[in-house]
Amino acid sequence: MFGLRKLLGLEGGGDNFDGYDEYVPSTLPGPGWFLSGHDVLVGDEHVQFHRTTRDIFEERELYDVSFDYNMARLNLDTRHPNAGFRYAVEAGSPSVLRAELTPKTEFCPQTLTITKGAFRAWNGVSESHEYDLVRIRVDRMHYKADAINDILRQQEESYLQFTGGPDSPSGEPSAETEGTSGAAEPTRSEPPF
Repeated sequence: MFGLRKLLGLEGGGDNFDGYDEYVPSTLPGPGWFLSGHDVLVGDEHVQFHRTTRDIFEERELYDVSFDYNMARLNLDTRHPNAGFRYAVEAGSPSVLRAELTPKTEFCPQTLTITKGAFRAWNGVSESHEYDLVRIRVDRMHYKADAINDILRQQEESYLQFTGGPDSPSGEPSAETEGTSGAAEPTRSEPPF
């Protein structure tokens, strides 16, 4: 399917898109609050992980329902220059990557679905990249950012309880988890997605 999409001009460059091999800062959102203080990927490092993201999203069929394209393509869409994914290696934990999605609009109805799907895709095929965990949050410009980020935090906590993965703190305790002690034992036999 990926080859057919490329043949039809649905992947790669084009009039409204940068190419996957290009790093064009003017088409990317600036790193936001979730990446602050961490090692933001730029240049070839950004391009390399974003190409991996494209392949993972293609495999997991993570598409924008409005434009019917692989969600990784949002970074390349010149019609939405401040929207897309940015990445940073977590300070003090080089096996953890942070991702932040800036949606097309502050009212984008797909934001929760996109971010949950991205988390599942990146962490469901972690052998496809060099990180033990990819955390994701949505930029605070979205009108439901706090609620969405709470859901993403809970999804991440469930995943880490199941996998026993990296236990580095996310640096953003929620009201529900602040002051609690210990994690519950996992009760699932399959990943929480």
